[in-house]
Amino acid sequence: MTDAAHSSWPTVDLDPVRRLKIIASATKQPGFAERHFGAGFELLWSVASDLEHELPQIIPGLRSFTVISSDGDRLSGRAVGVLGHREHFDVVLRPGWCLMQSRVLTSGMAAMPEGDGSRFAFFAAVRLPGGAALGRMRRAGSVQRQERLLDRLQERVELRSAPDATD
Repeated sequence: MTDAAHSSWPTVDLDPVRRLKIIASATKQPGFAERHFGAGFELLWSVASDLEHELPQIIPGLRSFTVISSDGDRLSGRAVGVLGHREHFDVVLRPGWCLMQSRVLTSGMAAMPEGDGSRFAFFAAVRLPGGAALGRMRRAGSVQRQERLLDRLQERVELRSAPDATD
């Protein structure tokens, strides 16, 4: 075999949002949402990537998220749903990139500077056997749920950017 670095195959670098879109498209029945925000990348990502404090404010159905351990950009966390269900997640968290996986869910977030603001994307997919059927059943209202999630992120960004923000 030839060395991939010296191959004549074309290569392409994908921005985080496009990379997340590809990962989401490889899952069964993902919920996916993308939006341009007027906020700068640093502010937007500081809110989105604050898994313990902001994620429960953004994701309906999530009561808490606790980081249990971290090793560089690899984290281990515990999510607790509003009905008390607990789920362990393996997380990769980097600037503009978060991929989370449990035995039940795969989800991710990506952000990047774009124009005078930032582009942000989010996806989630069920990993259980029968997850595709569950995804089809959940499709009704999926767009509204995803848009509400992005609206909540916008609200949290606005709160964090307020001059007297102490949240």
